[in-house]
Amino acid sequence: MRRKIPDLEQALEGHLDPGHALLARSILRRIDQIQTALAELNQVIDDAFEPSTHEIELLQTMPGFGPHVAQVFIAETGGDMSRFHSAAHLAAWAGLAPAVYESAGRSRAVGSRHGDKWLSAILVEAAGSVGRMHGKNYLAEQHARLARRRAMGRAQVAVAHSMIVIAYHMLTRDEPYQDLGANWYLRRNEELHTRRLVTQLERLGHTVTLDAAS
Repeated sequence: MRRKIPDLEQALEGHLDPGHALLARSILRRIDQIQTALAELNQVIDDAFEPSTHEIELLQTMPGFGPHVAQVFIAETGGDMSRFHSAAHLAAWAGLAPAVYESAGRSRAVGSRHGDKWLSAILVEAAGSVGRMHGKNYLAEQHARLARRRAMGRAQVAVAHSMIVIAYHMLTRDEPYQDLGANWYLRRNEELHTRRLVTQLERLGHTVTLDAAS
């Protein structure tokens, strides 16, 4: 706003007649009424979610899961993960699992399934907010890696899928979110590369013993 100070100063010049003041008071009253109505509705919503307070607080330990996202998750799923056979079942039910087209014995991915549009939409939105964290945690790093290789929209859907799977396990185990760390992908690649080298040496008849570098 500092760059707009000259424009703001110019906008303040002029005169305020009684008609302008009446209009301003009317607008302010409407804003106050809307804010009061919103506060009342938010209180009604909070009261309705009181039995699920623990689950909502648990979900908010995950990056991107604010109070509203957690409430929508509980409202759409019921909060009882025993209704779903697995995390994959929940993701498919929400429309965040890849759809597969099968023909003549062959299958190929054809985008996402149809599912709960309210839950999928809020989780994709939450994934977008995670992407703006710029690699500060596992989910943000996943978003950054996928966005570099694929379209931004597909990256958000993929991260939303990860979030719903994590949420399933958090609620099933009654455990808060445990972040794998922004460098998890780097560690995993190093471990995979090490295992490949060990396998190649063993195939050549060598016995390999790994010692951690000091």
